[in-house]
Amino acid sequence: MRAWQAALGALLFVVATAAPAQAASPTYGDFSLMFQRSAGQYAPPGEKAYQWAWSPQSATESRISWGDPVTWPPSYAEHFVRDGDWVLLDGWGDNSTYYTERVTSESLCQGGTCAPLPSHGGQQHYVRWAVPSSDYQLVAEGTVTEQSSGKSFRFKHVQTWHAPAPCSSARFGARTCITQSESWSSDQDLPAGSPLRETKRRDIRIAQGLGMAFTIDQQVESPWHAEATEYWKW
Repeated sequence: MRAWQAALGALLFVVATAAPAQAASPTYGDFSLMFQRSAGQYAPPGEKAYQWAWSPQSATESRISWGDPVTWPPSYAEHFVRDGDWVLLDGWGDNSTYYTERVTSESLCQGGTCAPLPSHGGQQHYVRWAVPSSDYQLVAEGTVTEQSSGKSFRFKHVQTWHAPAPCSSARFGARTCITQSESWSSDQDLPAGSPLRETKRRDIRIAQGLGMAFTIDQQVESPWHAEATEYWKW
């Protein structure tokens, strides 16, 4: 056998026996589209639609607005920052003032084990960037401060992020979603010394390649169901 034939055979053997390339793990960005100028609408069956839209500010910061499409743009927008494997919540704007959210304690629970999260300047660890293949829970407690007045209130935010799973809707068919199951409690507008009151509990499905609010099932403050009706880029 000629030398070049032997070399070619060896090369083909290496290629044929090499380990197959591993597909990259999906990211929160693949589902939420937070770094794209993405938008959508969602509505309870037969009722008026609500709207959301991401407005990327840089390669690491983005804001999402939620509101009524008839009076768009709304005054409300949440401010998120990505740092490595975390998307962090800094706060939100509403009615021409900014509400800074700063945590005093945070924990990450997975596989039956919980551990404290190191502080990131007080910003809340909101969701992991690389989507894990198993569920995990985040528990954050802290204070929200209205910048225009200096007034503050305490909060507790409990989130369970579920691993990617099949989801579907009549309009968009079969998809893959991650689900955020969250509970929000605070002492906002309550007398001093009051215990925290749960004001929000809901499950939100986020569809890969489409974006936010694929479905929303709210349990608190009142039962409510909505599904995505439109998605687009702007």
